[in-house]
Amino acid sequence: MRHSFVILYGTNAMSFKVTLLPSGREFSVESGETVLDAAIRKGIGLPYGCRSGRCGSCIAVLAQGEVDSPDGPPEALAHEPEDRCLPCMAYPQSDLVLEVREVETPDRGEVHMLPARVQGIDHLTHDVVRLWLKLPDTQRLQFRAGQYIDFVLADGSHRAFSIANAPGDDALIELHIRHIDGGRFTDWVFSKLEDQTILRIEGPHGSFVLDEASPRPMLFIGGGTGLAPIKSQIEHALHKGIERPMTLYWGVRSQRDLYLPELPEQWAREHANFQYVPILSEPDADWTGRTGFVHEAVLADIDDPVACDFYMAGPPVMVKAALDALHSAGVPDAQIHYDSFEYATTKDKQAARQEPGMYGFRQPD
Repeated sequence: MRHSFVILYGTNAMSFKVTLLPSGREFSVESGETVLDAAIRKGIGLPYGCRSGRCGSCIAVLAQGEVDSPDGPPEALAHEPEDRCLPCMAYPQSDLVLEVREVETPDRGEVHMLPARVQGIDHLTHDVVRLWLKLPDTQRLQFRAGQYIDFVLADGSHRAFSIANAPGDDALIELHIRHIDGGRFTDWVFSKLEDQTILRIEGPHGSFVLDEASPRPMLFIGGGTGLAPIKSQIEHALHKGIERPMTLYWGVRSQRDLYLPELPEQWAREHANFQYVPILSEPDADWTGRTGFVHEAVLADIDDPVACDFYMAGPPVMVKAALDALHSAGVPDAQIHYDSFEYATTKDKQAARQEPGMYGFRQPD
């Protein structure tokens, strides 16, 4: 059924029932809630990332019913069929039937707002810093590998960044922050942020987590600071003793963008089931490794993509290209997990959430 997008000046006066296909699970959406907010409240595992209508991680087929969006058609639906909707932006106007891939509900407690002290700032390259945050001594952030946190700024706006450390190594929170030209927050981080500064964080967020029950080999595809959530996932898998084959393909422009090159090399030396393949799209003259687009290198190396699980994080153009290629190769959606680092447009900077780097929303402000 076709759906409309109408600017809302009020909220729904009643609750509506949502039925998910193919699982048949049902839940209710209360007045003023989006479909995704209600699913999270009920502990139902819908995929999501930015919660701002940009990344498309939560896209679903609207088989029956009507939804409205308070801000008009979301960006991620611009080139999608008319029967698609984004649960993160969808306010039901009737009972709904949605066709959507459900995911494992992250095993964590409620989202918390916590103070965090800057414990270290490492300038890794010309445009990437590693930030270390320490929570109060009596607090720990319970998160799944691949999730992200928000910085909550003084004006109430949010900036989202993937957690780069594994859940089992949570004395500090590690973030990889790429400088975005003209971005107020990243400008401040690179030029003015000082050690011991107290910041407010909220989290954890996101459904970009490992399918630990799967027996399939794991292919990790990272672009730029998309390494951050993938680093968390790989370190978690190695710590857990997962023996499935794991390969990291990390795509950047040039050698100077490989901001922690020794770390995946160490993983490969110490673990027989792990391989590392760096790929440059604009290779230096002395580069002797792989070149080109990272998703093309993956498919060139893998004889049977359908037999693998894929975990992807990085710029939207990389994620979209990889998604299209994997779908063309016949890989089921259930075996593709991704976090697309979306960026806010200029007019959205005042109110939008942000992040520099993918499956929570990252913007360049």
